[in-house]
Amino acid sequence: MSVLFTSISENNPVKPGDAQALLDPLGLTIDPAEAKDFHTLLAAVHDCAEDIAALPDYQPFSDQVKYPRENVRRPSEEEQVFGQAWAHKFLIRGNAQGGPLAGKSVSLKDVIAVAGVPQLLGSDIIPSWTPTTDATVVTRLLDAGADIHGTSTCENLCHSTSSYTSAQGTVENPHAKGYSAGGSTSGGAALVAAGIVDITIGGDQGGSIRVPASFCGCVGLKPTHGRVPFTGIASGDSINDHAGPLARTTLEAAMCLDTISGYDGIDDKALGSSKPGSTKFALALQENSNTLEGFRIGVLREGFEHSAVDPLVKSSVLTAAQKFKDLGATVEEISLPEHLQGPALWTIQQRISGAQTLLGQNAGRRALYMTEMEHARLPWTDDGFQRAFPSTKNVIINGLYLAQKFPGLYGKSVNIARHVSDKYEALFEKYDVLVMPTTPVVAPRHGKRELPIDSLKPSMGLTINTAIFNVTGHPAITIPVGLASAKDDNQVMLPVGLQIVGGLWQEEKILRAAHVWETHFDWRKMHCAADMN
Repeated sequence: MSVLFTSISENNPVKPGDAQALLDPLGLTIDPAEAKDFHTLLAAVHDCAEDIAALPDYQPFSDQVKYPRENVRRPSEEEQVFGQAWAHKFLIRGNAQGGPLAGKSVSLKDVIAVAGVPQLLGSDIIPSWTPTTDATVVTRLLDAGADIHGTSTCENLCHSTSSYTSAQGTVENPHAKGYSAGGSTSGGAALVAAGIVDITIGGDQGGSIRVPASFCGCVGLKPTHGRVPFTGIASGDSINDHAGPLARTTLEAAMCLDTISGYDGIDDKALGSSKPGSTKFALALQENSNTLEGFRIGVLREGFEHSAVDPLVKSSVLTAAQKFKDLGATVEEISLPEHLQGPALWTIQQRISGAQTLLGQNAGRRALYMTEMEHARLPWTDDGFQRAFPSTKNVIINGLYLAQKFPGLYGKSVNIARHVSDKYEALFEKYDVLVMPTTPVVAPRHGKRELPIDSLKPSMGLTINTAIFNVTGHPAITIPVGLASAKDDNQVMLPVGLQIVGGLWQEEKILRAAHVWETHFDWRKMHCAADMN
């Protein structure tokens, strides 16, 4: 129905001709006989917008009496580790009564809202903005007894799987300086792998938990889409939004997932999730950690045979996959050609929806909208655009082009993605989990900010096995299963990640496979070096 109005305010700024000016870029015109009415209707909707804009926003309550923020600061040079791994340092002490995560130290990717803590998003396009609320995952961690020690650096607006794109500085791989820590949860992966914190909460929209976990040698879990509410976390594309833990062990990741999962009454993506506190993933691992007897594991051929997969990574992951046999599992090679459609499907979805999000045009979900952040970053200015990392500029350019030249393509990509998801689900009727390399290579050398293509090259191809599961929503975990030599130096040994994927809402299976493997084998003793002669 049309907006109801009785009169237009005296100071209404809408002028005759404004309605037509809005349509000019589309090549559309208003019949002169209708122009006066459309001017009146546009002026009425402006008054309606002014009324809503004047109302107070409705943000979730942040209990800063129970959970005060102590000593919020940008870390000094002496406090920084692995280049620029910390975004902000502070301390929020968890529930004094204890809980399942009592004694655990946590960092948060710097896209997760913490009231009173400035958020940088790895960018200098806009000044940092300070949330007034806590993300749902933050409240749940604190209620479970965890202590939060700070926010960790993320890549520039989360648009990279490298670790040199953040405007705050480069994050170094804890295994070798000069090599990528992965992205976009770069700082958190380095902190976890080095033992500085026990757990990091990351965001994954194409591999941003799993890629850095793989490069840094820790566990990274992307749950089923909607398992963990995304409330209070900066979004790129709601279809691809996932939040989850990085930890040093699968058991810690499972303990964290038990804490943060479940519908929160706000994020409609989590409507299908379980009741908060009802999952028992960690307990299941503790009760059944010795064998995979009866487990059926599919080794996905397409995950290994892509031209981007380094032979050392392929060999290391295949060796690790065969070790599941020693644990009682059946291991078989399987094929799903549709797996190779993943990068293209993800690209179309992420570019179109990602551009709309960056331009403040995304809508249609029941969720917590980060209105304070939107006020800080909109409208775009050319000065801000020039400071953006090339990947962000590319999202906007690609998204505008695709929306203009390929009407309906976003919707078609969503439909095809459902087809691919159904294909995977058919496999999961026969196999408990699928395995493949997490990343096609070990951590590469850092890139440099140069012309766009050169700036983007270090990230190209890294998500060939991860992004598809953001598109389909299937749960996936990466665990370290060995060390392989760097491409440019066979004396530098870097972690190799094995990705384990399960059916929708079947986290227990991927956690079990990962936990049993890691409790029986020491990945640090599994070396695979290149012959440089």
